[in-house]
Amino acid sequence: MAVSVKAFKSYDEQLDILTDRGMDVGDRDAAIAQLQRLNYYRLSGYWYPFRRLSNSGKRTNDFQSGTTLSDVIALYDFDGRLRTAAFDALVPVELALRAALGHALGEIDECAHLHPESLSTRASGQIYDRWVESYKQEIDRSKEEFVTHHKERYEGTLPVWVAVEVLDWGSLTYLFDFAPNAVQERVAGEYGLSAPQLRSWMKSLNVIRNTCAHHGRLFNRTHALRPKMPPSGKFPALDQVQAVTNRTFGQLTMIQHLRQARELPVSRMLGAVIRSYPHANRAVPIGRVGVLKDWDQSPLWTT
Repeated sequence: MAVSVKAFKSYDEQLDILTDRGMDVGDRDAAIAQLQRLNYYRLSGYWYPFRRLSNSGKRTNDFQSGTTLSDVIALYDFDGRLRTAAFDALVPVELALRAALGHALGEIDECAHLHPESLSTRASGQIYDRWVESYKQEIDRSKEEFVTHHKERYEGTLPVWVAVEVLDWGSLTYLFDFAPNAVQERVAGEYGLSAPQLRSWMKSLNVIRNTCAHHGRLFNRTHALRPKMPPSGKFPALDQVQAVTNRTFGQLTMIQHLRQARELPVSRMLGAVIRSYPHANRAVPIGRVGVLKDWDQSPLWTT
């Protein structure tokens, strides 16, 4: 008979499971304190690569020889630092995209975001209708002073260069997709990219941003979306990561390019975090992040 839900385990029982499977948990009181702070299930994603491989290539429940809880915690802490640095590096990129798109659309129509006739034919059907509904709900929920000002003085209508300030990255990506082709190419051109390339980058980096915001595992993620890249030779530093654009390091390199293209300094914090990788564990090499040999010699990572 199938069990409907896993049975509850005390912290001591959780440690017993780990030790029975071959993990050295060290001092039990300290180990219990870590489980209380971090949650057994959350940590399981970080000890997964420490589990033995069977002959068929599947992970078993037993850990590789020498696996320690301290190594798992070090990997967990590294991932936390990586998320913090990635989010920090993305903030000015997001703000610059908002500003560029809001200004370019405003030149066409002060309320281009609400006038599909001022946008491309992609601004139609249920997708656009749902976007507008979501946007209006965000305006209704907003407590920002600039939104209140426009409600009091302009009946709540925000011009597009103001409206972009209430959009999250996902909604901004949709607005970019709705924009006329000429606007897309103008904004993308500021980064040395084509419109389809920038659109794919925005979609990919939205996943990175959401992973950071929701405390997801980032360091060894293989991303489902592989962004479109410029032709080989246009940006040699991007050519170097062509093979790993679906890995975290490849996408962090894209963030560095977007910063540099807008004359923002590359993120030193990102580089410092990558240098802090816990190399002491041999089961999970830094290559799991997608990091390449001599990565810090790239002009996108040289600080």
